[in-house]
Amino acid sequence: MRHRLGGFLTAALLTLTCFGVPASATVDTGQVVRTPSGLLRGSIAERTRLFQGIPFAAPPVGAARWRPPDAADRWTGIRDATKPGARCAQDAGQGTPVSTEEDCLYLNVTTPRTPPRHRPLPVLVWLHSGGFISGSGADQHVERLAAAGRMIIVTPNYRLGVFAYFGHPTLAGSGGFGLQDQQAALRWVRTHIAAFGGDPGNVTLGGSSAGAMTACAHLTSPTAAGLFHRLLMQSGGCSQTWPANGIYPGQPPGATWIPSAEVASAGVSLAVARGCRDPASAVDCLRQVPAKDLLYDEVASALPGPGYGNDVLPVDPAQALRDGRFHRVPVLTGTTRDEGRHFAAVLWPQPITPQRYQETLVESFGDHAPRVLARYSIEAFGSAGLAWATVLGDRVWTCTALSGMRSLARHTRVYAYEFADRAAPPFTEFPADIPSGAYHTSEVAYLIDVEGFRPELSPEQRRLATTMTRQWAGFVAGGTPNGHGLPQWPAFTFPATPEKTLSLDTGPGGVHTVDDLAQRHNCAFWSTIPA
Repeated sequence: MRHRLGGFLTAALLTLTCFGVPASATVDTGQVVRTPSGLLRGSIAERTRLFQGIPFAAPPVGAARWRPPDAADRWTGIRDATKPGARCAQDAGQGTPVSTEEDCLYLNVTTPRTPPRHRPLPVLVWLHSGGFISGSGADQHVERLAAAGRMIIVTPNYRLGVFAYFGHPTLAGSGGFGLQDQQAALRWVRTHIAAFGGDPGNVTLGGSSAGAMTACAHLTSPTAAGLFHRLLMQSGGCSQTWPANGIYPGQPPGATWIPSAEVASAGVSLAVARGCRDPASAVDCLRQVPAKDLLYDEVASALPGPGYGNDVLPVDPAQALRDGRFHRVPVLTGTTRDEGRHFAAVLWPQPITPQRYQETLVESFGDHAPRVLARYSIEAFGSAGLAWATVLGDRVWTCTALSGMRSLARHTRVYAYEFADRAAPPFTEFPADIPSGAYHTSEVAYLIDVEGFRPELSPEQRRLATTMTRQWAGFVAGGTPNGHGLPQWPAFTFPATPEKTLSLDTGPGGVHTVDDLAQRHNCAFWSTIPA
């Protein structure tokens, strides 16, 4: 009987598709939903529904390369939404599959299997990581969080690398096309998410690493006003800066956000290198270059990251935070205890010898290198590699994040955490002298699964994951991670002291409030070392 009924419903849907569905009709059989753009057929799992490969903007190809995203076309019939769309053009440098596809502006929607009966569900738009050059929304397997947290999660693609952050003196929007894509996805959510049972008036924007950085940028973007109502940032933010060698060997000193003049200058260099020498036609000339040729172009690979000084980011987001010029929404943000171990272990040639460590300190801090060496001695950490990893974690990640938290807390409610489980499953083999610890983005695995990395958590870690899921869900639903039976999470306040941060760890008392984050990571010391 069940099979006959299912066949009857399928036939009925096909009949409606062929002869037209009345505009007033509601089509939601669980597997098929009606959206403002057309009907979608997704897939149903034990605890979730998943709709993949949904176009949220027109393909940015041909003459549309390096232009703001246009609205996607509607479709007729039932669109198959059981497979993800193409990932945006990227090479395999971050361990992700190669893609030369520019038709990539697709997103995925994951919902609890049981639709809401009385009121719509809160929505989380999760921006993938990947250093602005790799990754895709489909790499983020968010079923656990969507089901347990009773929320709808949207995972969009967005343009990467040269296709996202190219600039030129003649090109409007220089350096901001990837951010424009993300805002187009947020506008799609505003008009489409109700079809899936979501509340367009209750949207949290979040991400980790590069996803957190871009999420923070939208906090300061005038064109993002009203598109989200809370912000969730993990291991990233607006205020990150670094000295020379701050993330990988040979990296010049800098910051996440690049002035538009610098972005445009780099674009001129690319145009000249590709033979597009006439400034008036350089951008159109570059639009004729195949994606694969740009992807593997040495000059293109050296282009700076996201730029400000355009419509999306008129000013440096870090400065906007310091000035208090950002959207007043609640924020949940944090870092891991050992942020720098990922970078020292994965991006640096091994082993990091004592000589190389001391030479790097001189390259990075000049005349201040002896002070840094005294504070982060090889003897204190047991190896040069671990000492350098701790320098990176404290200087580049935690103390800059703390600076951003303080700027935010002057004007809005902030909940801050430090993920401290040093037994977190490593995503790759770490050198013996740099144990993985609570490495960069290690907390992500306690909330969602990432493509290629689904570790087995211990019973204690699963309990921590359950606590974190409830806290994150509470924040997404109502702006606070506090709830019945959960550890009390006080707001982070500044300039009032002490600054309360929630330490997330396993074991008895593993989740507890701390007020020594700045001391633990020597932030007062780092404030005396010039950038």
